[in-house]
Amino acid sequence: MDRKLSCADFTFPLLPHDDALNLIALLGFQGVDIGLFENRSHIYPSHVLSDLAAAARDLSSRVHDKGLEFADVFFQASGGDVATLAVNHPDPEERRQSRDLFQRMVEFTLRCNAPHLTMLPGIPWEGESYETSLQRASEELAWRVELAQQAGCVCAVEASIESVAQTPAQTLRLLELTPGLTLTLDYTHFAYRGISDDESEKLMPYASHFHVRGGHKNRLQSKFQENVIDYARVLRAMREARYTGYVCVEYVWTEWERCNEVDNLSETVQMRDHLRSVELESG
Repeated sequence: MDRKLSCADFTFPLLPHDDALNLIALLGFQGVDIGLFENRSHIYPSHVLSDLAAAARDLSSRVHDKGLEFADVFFQASGGDVATLAVNHPDPEERRQSRDLFQRMVEFTLRCNAPHLTMLPGIPWEGESYETSLQRASEELAWRVELAQQAGCVCAVEASIESVAQTPAQTLRLLELTPGLTLTLDYTHFAYRGISDDESEKLMPYASHFHVRGGHKNRLQSKFQENVIDYARVLRAMREARYTGYVCVEYVWTEWERCNEVDNLSETVQMRDHLRSVELESG
């Protein structure tokens, strides 16, 4: 298939990082999505901050030695706590620290010669209206988009179940408020709420990266046989939108949302083969 496939290194968190990269290459993926989650991935943001250049050289060398390309760097300021250093934190000092950290992560991404950086879009905050949280998120994301564009990096957010972009309608609103912002699009966050592929598909023109896994209502990550997302339709929508980015088979292994209840290796192989077969069938 012509579609470029990647796999996330955080799909296999129990393996040493080099073994995870070797496995991704062995499975025939062209690219790797690097997780940069504080306290929750092979490499933390705090691991690289003391010497961004050296950390980037080391990671780039190990990725390229396996014959892989960087597809995405997925940056999260904290491990599982979406409030800490959230882009739209109500506390100005937290927002300042969040901006500073993001700026360093852009530098790290560019030093790795990675083309794409994903982040979280902020959350709805208790004690204030959704509109206030959304507007603050847009303002902060606009600053990040401008910074990344000036540096030569594509910047995207993942619309997710805990964020200010929990539905396609909310996501479109955020995009309208924030020119230049793109999406790392993952239908499972919408399928979790019982939202149809038809609704999710409206976001395809804004996608610069794409996550694939099994999912259905009330299960963010499911077995392949229980998946309700029509990935043949997804690939057709990609062609219609002239999407040229990577498609990442992105299973995670964490207690959050019971995402540790599937066999990530088997699910990754099944989804990889499914994507290849439907791409060939549809031509």
